[in-house]
Amino acid sequence: LKTFQGPATGLIVERERLDKFGRPFLGATVKPKLGLSGKNYGRVVYEGLRGGLDFLKDDENINSQPFMRWKERFLYCMEGVNRAAAATGEVKGSYLNVTAATMEQIYERAEFAESVGTVIVMVDLVIGYTAIQTMAIWARKAQMILHLHRAGNSTYARQKNHGINFRVICKWMRMSGVDHIHAGTVVGKLEGDPLMVRGFYNTLLLTELKVNLAEGLFFDM
Repeated sequence: LKTFQGPATGLIVERERLDKFGRPFLGATVKPKLGLSGKNYGRVVYEGLRGGLDFLKDDENINSQPFMRWKERFLYCMEGVNRAAAATGEVKGSYLNVTAATMEQIYERAEFAESVGTVIVMVDLVIGYTAIQTMAIWARKAQMILHLHRAGNSTYARQKNHGINFRVICKWMRMSGVDHIHAGTVVGKLEGDPLMVRGFYNTLLLTELKVNLAEGLFFDM
């Protein structure tokens, strides 16, 4: 375990960066996830943040499509973030998805995101464990928060008889160094068993865990 860097930031650090204490963060994902132009996408970001959200995020499918290339999206998103921050006097943010086909492209997008002023970038689980750890190292050096979307996890985490439980993926991603991980919910399209989802959350948040069979915890950790 000592060979893994772990996450660079925690709850306290992120609250300090966003200057928000005493309540949960309120965020959302931009919808529709496909089809908006860069300008309209940025307008959704502005309106959501101006309306009271702390942050918005790209969906896992959003990377660089013909109707909205990644650089255009980053620029319009940050314009919306900055306008909303100026209008509300609060720190705002938007998770920019830097997922791409190669590490060279991921680096290019992440460095551009940093240059336009974002404090957080995101990658998808499907880029692979080596790429995730590599981005975690980059994010730590850049003092950037790294969010991980669990896109693709259900191909092996939802099987009842074989595969890998998502709780194990939570542990792996913490070891790899991601600051956030998309861990599901108990309502909507990501609906899961409430106790199991709470077990995922506790696995990510707590330093020690006791046996809790209802939450899927079969031994002390």
